[in-house]
Amino acid sequence: MSNLKNYFQLGDVFSYFIRVFKKPSSDAPNSFSLRMMHGINRISIVMFLFCVVVMIIRAIMR
Repeated sequence: MSNLKNYFQLGDVFSYFIRVFKKPSSDAPNSFSLRMMHGINRISIVMFLFCVVVMIIRAIMR
């Protein structure tokens, strides 16, 4: 049972979302490519979460 519980722990996932959307520290590398990569990553996370919400709403409405 404890092994199954470990598979469904979502703490790491939520901590990743918090890290992605917070402002970078001042000592972090600041190149154009890195900023664009993080920007695209944020857009894809938001789109994914929006689609999950839409799919859940559609499933409930059936």
